[in-house]
Amino acid sequence: MRIAVAAGPDGGAVLRPVADDGAPAGPAERVPDLAAAVAAREAAARADGAEPVRWVWASTARLYPALLAAGTRAARCHDLELVETLLLGHAGRYGEPRSVRAAHARLRGLPVPADPVPHGADPQASLFDTGDPDPGDDLDQIVAVHAAQRRAMAPLPGFALLAAAESAGALAAAELGFDGLPWSAAAHDELLTGLLGPRPAPGLRPRKLQDLADRVNEAFGVRGLNPDSPAQIVKAFAAAGHPVASTRAHVLKRLDHPAVPLLLEYKELARLHTAHGWAWLDTWVRGGRFRAEYVAGGVVSGRWATNGGGALQIPRVLRRAVVADDGWTLVVADAAQLEPRVLAALAGDRAFADAAAHGDLYAALAPAFPDTGGDLTPRGKAKLALLSAMYGGGTGDAAQLLGVLKGRFPAAFGYVEDAARTGERGGLVRSLLGRTCPPPSAGWRELTATGEDERSATALRGRGRFTRNFVVQATAADWALALLAVLRGRLAELGPPRLVFFQHDEVIVHAPDALAGAVVEAVRASAADAARLLFGPTPVAFPMEIAAVRCYADAK
Repeated sequence: MRIAVAAGPDGGAVLRPVADDGAPAGPAERVPDLAAAVAAREAAARADGAEPVRWVWASTARLYPALLAAGTRAARCHDLELVETLLLGHAGRYGEPRSVRAAHARLRGLPVPADPVPHGADPQASLFDTGDPDPGDDLDQIVAVHAAQRRAMAPLPGFALLAAAESAGALAAAELGFDGLPWSAAAHDELLTGLLGPRPAPGLRPRKLQDLADRVNEAFGVRGLNPDSPAQIVKAFAAAGHPVASTRAHVLKRLDHPAVPLLLEYKELARLHTAHGWAWLDTWVRGGRFRAEYVAGGVVSGRWATNGGGALQIPRVLRRAVVADDGWTLVVADAAQLEPRVLAALAGDRAFADAAAHGDLYAALAPAFPDTGGDLTPRGKAKLALLSAMYGGGTGDAAQLLGVLKGRFPAAFGYVEDAARTGERGGLVRSLLGRTCPPPSAGWRELTATGEDERSATALRGRGRFTRNFVVQATAADWALALLAVLRGRLAELGPPRLVFFQHDEVIVHAPDALAGAVVEAVRASAADAARLLFGPTPVAFPMEIAAVRCYADAK
């Protein structure tokens, strides 16, 4: 069953059942409390043993947090804005307005309004606020746009699955932010104190950073040098007879100067203090939970992004602060060598797929690469060759190893090569389910029109590298979203366990100790289901490395 939802500004809504093709399937009904109405219909579907309701609404990110706050969870939805983004991308119109009002205007051939600025995104908005109340969503527009999207998806293989997975991801993103990742503020403070010294007064450096700054000054024989200033550091090295173009770590490591190890340590600790120090702890950890704001589909490849907090870049050292509640366990799982396995399944290269049926893909491919001594083992050569094929490397050792890969696994090599050539021609490439890369910009087309100078050649190669990886990374994102969608359903059947973290190909579930084993099996089964949904029967294995631990740091 599908139910279209037009949410009002007062917490109420107008609901209307619609058929799978989007046609109205019953009269509209006004409800005073959307959260209560959703909860009642979800409960009725469970009691009847029926398929869960699929809620058709404008934006999960806008509507669902209020339902969660009211204690209501939805099993399925169709997110019109996210699906409109996917359909626009498929048509080569990525970036056009995606709101329901914009989509409805396109259907009627009317001027398309710009998307509204997300709440809080424009600090100047209050200066021009007219005070007009939010009119709420328009049910007729929602029904019409949903029907148009269903018609557009029908002839596109895999696209219905893509839309369902993307919409499920939006539900999961809101739930992750609401439930939060268990986080020990005391453990975090202890880690910071051990690495940086006691918490400093506002505006001052932690003791360890100040000590390093003083020693950097001593190493240069100066006073007042600010190690946070690249310009000052470059100038100091030039004065010491070591001219450098930047203060990047790989540049500094080539220098023989006593300030180098001090600066490298300073940069690492300063990065921790700035990105995940005490100010971060005060801002993002509340009630023993790190509550990030995830953005489903925030990257063109389908990967997620976050609005602040850096949830997708938690430093390894801070994993010690991610601690399960008493009587609970963290089930940490990530897909092993996901993107190469995705390439094996995409390309249909029998030899490559047979190798990917083993636990360690690189080790399975190693016999194709001769052991000639040197720094790279056959396994290391296999890894370098695969990464070069997917990311566009082709110089030095990589060029020779790519030749071996091409000879032994021509279909796999040809798959990404075809994607690169399409990109260099300005064409579009897609994931297996139909997620489509953005078209090149007008500036790119103008720059590459002649193809006669180095700037043009560089732009062509850059576009080729992007599309080469897009077909693999976007399909990997599709697989991860399918995993997430299936796993959400299995966890709902178990009851208390909650998804609390998702990053590209890694999930963390917070579960009662007694259910940890069931969660491990749910993750494994969901990974297998995701592979079947995308690739059908395939010899390629998608193993999950799973650990049930008290603390995130103990998982690896």
